[in-house]
Amino acid sequence: MNQLALKKFFQVWAVVSLFSLFLTSCVTESSGSNHRKVDSEKALELHNQLAAGYVKNKNRESARLHLKKAFAINKKSPEATLTLAELYQLEGEMSLAEDTFRQAIRLKRNFSDAQNAFGVFLYTQKRYEESLEQFEKAAADLDYKARAEALVNVGRNSVMLGNNARARAAFEHASILDKRMSIPYLELADIHFQSQGFAQAKRYLDTYMNREQPNARALYLAIRLERIFGNKDKEASHALSLKNYFPYSKEYLEYKGSR
Repeated sequence: MNQLALKKFFQVWAVVSLFSLFLTSCVTESSGSNHRKVDSEKALELHNQLAAGYVKNKNRESARLHLKKAFAINKKSPEATLTLAELYQLEGEMSLAEDTFRQAIRLKRNFSDAQNAFGVFLYTQKRYEESLEQFEKAAADLDYKARAEALVNVGRNSVMLGNNARARAAFEHASILDKRMSIPYLELADIHFQSQGFAQAKRYLDTYMNREQPNARALYLAIRLERIFGNKDKEASHALSLKNYFPYSKEYLEYKGSR
C-alpha cells in the first residue's frame, strides 16, 4: 500500500471510528434518559398515591409533603392537582378547593376521578344540579374503574332533584356493573317504598340485608315494611335492633314518634 493510499485508509478509519463512538454515545444517553424518565414517572405515581392515601386518612402534613415532591417532578400533574383540591376541601378552604378541582379537570381530558370527586364536593354544598353534571360525565366514561360508584352518585343526586326515574335507572345500572355492591339495593328499596311499591321495596331490602349488616336507615325501612305487611314479630325484632344498635339515630327518634 503506497503512502497516499495509507493516508486515505487512516482518514476513513478515523471517520468510521468517530461515527461509531457517536452512535454508542447517543444510545447510552438515550437509554439513560429513558431510565430517568421511567424513574421519574414511577416516583411521581408513588408520591401521588401516598398523598391521596394521607388525605383519605386526614393526615394533612404528610399529604402536603408528598404533594410537594410530586409537583417538583411535574408541576402540572393532574393527579397531584386533584389530591391538592381534596386537601383544600379537608382543610375547609372551599374556594381554593373548587378552583383546584376545576384546574385538575382542565389538565386531563376525561378525568373521571376528578369529575366524580368534584361532584361529591358540590353535592356536600347542596349544589345538586352542578354536582349531577359532574357525576353524569364520570358515569358516561365506559372505561372508568369506579363507574358503578359514579352511577350511585347520579342516583342519589337525582333523588335530591326529585327525578326518581333517573335515580332508579342509575341504581339498577350500578347493580349490574358491580354485582358486589350492596348500596343500590337499599336505595332502590327506598325509592319503591316512597312510591308505594311495597313488594318490590321488600325484595330489594331483603337483598341488601342479606349482604350487609343493616344500618339505621335499613332497619327503619324494614320496620315500616313489616308493619305494612302485618308481620308484627319481624317489626318488633327490627325495632329492637334499631333501639339497641342505633339509639341516638334520627331513624330511632322517628320510629318512637310513629308508634
